[in-house]
Amino acid sequence: MMATFTSDFVLGGVAAMGAGLVTNPVEVIKIRMQLQGELAARGSHAQPYKNVLQAFVAVAKNDGILGLQKGLAPALCFQFIINSIRLSTYTRAVEKGWVHNKKGEISFLRGMFWGALGGVVGSYCASPFFLIKTQLQAQAAKQIAVGYQHSHTSMTNAIRQIYRKSGFFGLWRGSMASVIRTTVASSVQISTFGKAKSLLKDNDIITQPTCLSFFSGLAAGSFVSVAVTPFDVITTRLYNQGVDSHGRGLYYKGWLDCVAKILRSEGVYGVYKGFWPIYLRMAPYSTLVLLFFEELIAVREKYDLHY
Repeated sequence: MMATFTSDFVLGGVAAMGAGLVTNPVEVIKIRMQLQGELAARGSHAQPYKNVLQAFVAVAKNDGILGLQKGLAPALCFQFIINSIRLSTYTRAVEKGWVHNKKGEISFLRGMFWGALGGVVGSYCASPFFLIKTQLQAQAAKQIAVGYQHSHTSMTNAIRQIYRKSGFFGLWRGSMASVIRTTVASSVQISTFGKAKSLLKDNDIITQPTCLSFFSGLAAGSFVSVAVTPFDVITTRLYNQGVDSHGRGLYYKGWLDCVAKILRSEGVYGVYKGFWPIYLRMAPYSTLVLLFFEELIAVREKYDLHY
């Protein structure tokens, strides 16, 4: 049983890394669009990123084609840690029957609880890599730079700079924003995936395993995009802001202060910046990570059965 849990832990992380590798360019675009016009009224600032397609072209032209994969190393580390924890936690809950009701059906609320629990633990453990990923992805050529520009040259350089300036716990700055964001995203993603899969299969709409996982993941990603965007914007802003000599944020004091300032300066539109790149990333990401995870588990079970 412990071997199975360990296997799920590793497979969950590997599946997420595979999905993260494919979707990282969209993540770079998302970060830039969320930082564009930070604390400025709509229409009163430069707009180097006008839409998703134009943003891809702008990044490739000014930062080079590899600019679309900025922050990839910490992004993959983040994906491995958070998803190995949350997916293995949810899988164990399913195996133990903790997400099922008295009829043996998957409970939406119980699925949300276990999805959120795994997400909270995973996001807090992986928070330093999310922080570094955000700051590296925000770095851009002067012509298209938005938001605070950090001087990191690599993931290890970023760790050294943050540690030197803010100490060990500086690597967890803004972690509560990430925990809230991931709680929402993970609970919605995993619960809607399980529920969609159950509905499609029980009603004989889709029964082929790979197609079932694909369309269930697509449904989960769509719901997550709507729910998580405001929390994602807040997390990006808190992680990317610079700090003073005392380690205090230059723009925001904390989560609530960030929300208040965005709404006051940018309106409701401000907390939904970057929705389309979030959707374009989240839908395929949710589809790929859950599909890869289930396919890897199927391979493991086939291997175990064979031997």
